[in-house]
Amino acid sequence: MTVKISNKIVGYRVKKADTETPNEHQAPVMAETKPVEMNENIERPDFLLGTTYKIKPPVAEHAMYITINDILLNEDTDHESRQPYEVFINSKSMEHFQWVIALTRVISAVFRKGGDVTFLVEELRSVYDPNGGYFKKGGVFMPSLVAEIGAVIEKHLKAIGLLESDELSETTKRILAEKRAEFEASQNKATNDDSSSDYPANATMCGKCSTKAVIVMDGCATCLSCGDSKCG
Repeated sequence: MTVKISNKIVGYRVKKADTETPNEHQAPVMAETKPVEMNENIERPDFLLGTTYKIKPPVAEHAMYITINDILLNEDTDHESRQPYEVFINSKSMEHFQWVIALTRVISAVFRKGGDVTFLVEELRSVYDPNGGYFKKGGVFMPSLVAEIGAVIEKHLKAIGLLESDELSETTKRILAEKRAEFEASQNKATNDDSSSDYPANATMCGKCSTKAVIVMDGCATCLSCGDSKCG
């Protein structure tokens, strides 16, 4: 549209693009919603996802049941995550009642505080009983009852994706099965005489996974549990 100027021009300026009035019909840009992170200010919901693990350590008279409850954050969004919220340990045995209650409260407080809680696994699994540890079913060595509780927490954190799973590939499992069959054949043992272990009776301790599953074949020490080998 042409506009006729009837007055005297006394000055001028160039109108910049960034000073133009925004289009009224343009949709406003919405700020991205920040995902909710785990913190101690989050109130406990009425419903939590729970998983219970049973352990039967030889140092306890009765089995112990470890329940870990998780909270679901940012549900139905791209930032959805499952975080541990609290832990309970129950048993008929009252021998360890006092320190078990204290341990569950401390661990639950760490869970609710948020951040990286995976350090708990290493701290608990490094606790050693001055009276000596024990072998649980499968031939895995546990230095203490606290360490086995730490192993349960590690298993749970792997299940919900907070820790990477170290599960062996199918190819590695097949190779280890072949090595075991060959070893047992050379030892003239078709079955394992040690009912407390899933591995040959004369297997030795693995320094990596603490399992009595290391055999020596052709001068090479190989763990039948985790696959660790001195020969690479």
